[in-house]
Amino acid sequence: MSLSEGTSGTDSARGPVDGGGRDVQEHKRVLLVWDAPNLDMGLGAILGGRPTAAYRPRFDALGRWLLSRTAELSATETAILEPEATVFTNIAPGSADVVRPWVEALRNVGFAVFAKPKVEEDSDVDADMLHHIALRRGEGLAGVMVASADGQAFREPLEDIAAAGVPVQVLGFREHASWAVSSDILDFVDLEDIPGVFREPLPRVSLESLPDEGAWLQPFRPLSALLVGR
Repeated sequence: MSLSEGTSGTDSARGPVDGGGRDVQEHKRVLLVWDAPNLDMGLGAILGGRPTAAYRPRFDALGRWLLSRTAELSATETAILEPEATVFTNIAPGSADVVRPWVEALRNVGFAVFAKPKVEEDSDVDADMLHHIALRRGEGLAGVMVASADGQAFREPLEDIAAAGVPVQVLGFREHASWAVSSDILDFVDLEDIPGVFREPLPRVSLESLPDEGAWLQPFRPLSALLVGR
């Protein structure tokens, strides 16, 4: 009996087939991972404080952009593509009631949320995001988008995925992600360039476009971060 006559397997001309000899179309994901702690810090640095409603990212607009990107990638794929939007965040002690409406709004839009208690200064979600990306990569990725400026955590893993031929985009703020902006293998997308993500233009100041009277450039992280790990 030849291999093509078995009960299941792969027909070299048609691709995977099931036990009845019918074609089984491959499924792949287009994955979006949002690093909430990192982007909150980056947005706070641009604004010089906590964002008001006008400057909070609109995840419905981000979701529509992901759907559009998935349709774009579908044009070059034979597999069925499924978009998956995820947000990873920390929950500080006593903040659950404040954060709950935001988490529920995300889930209502269609985002999955991974929430982790902030029990120590280094209780971040980097390892959890990397684990999730690796898991989805093993299941089949047609594209991955990571919204973060954390090059230390993401640069090498994302470059490895891109080198394997999977389209990789880094979303964030160009002021804080020079490693992605200047990359020859990663595609950088400034969040403010995605239609509708921000209701109002961000008050961004760069060294190339300083006003005549000068401008304050806020720290990217608090001084107390210097004590982490001591």
